[in-house]
Amino acid sequence: MKVISTGSSFYDVPVKRLFAYQLQETLAAAHISKTELAARLHTSRAALDRLLDPDNDSATIQSLKRVAAALGKKLRLELV
Repeated sequence: MKVISTGSSFYDVPVKRLFAYQLQETLAAAHISKTELAARLHTSRAALDRLLDPDNDSATIQSLKRVAAALGKKLRLELV
């Protein structure tokens, strides 16, 4: 697995892809648009699109936690 480190973010690329996929699935199941989620997060659609981009590793753990909370979910990280 390829590990990417960029400043304050640190991601295993497949993990970010899985998060982006789960986020899109959750939005679809809850009938929440990207525009609505961006409003809940007090951010732009462009910033949300970066979170949804599986190849963009610029998201921080804090921003992922905010997304999860805005959807009534929790972010769980595991050391395996």
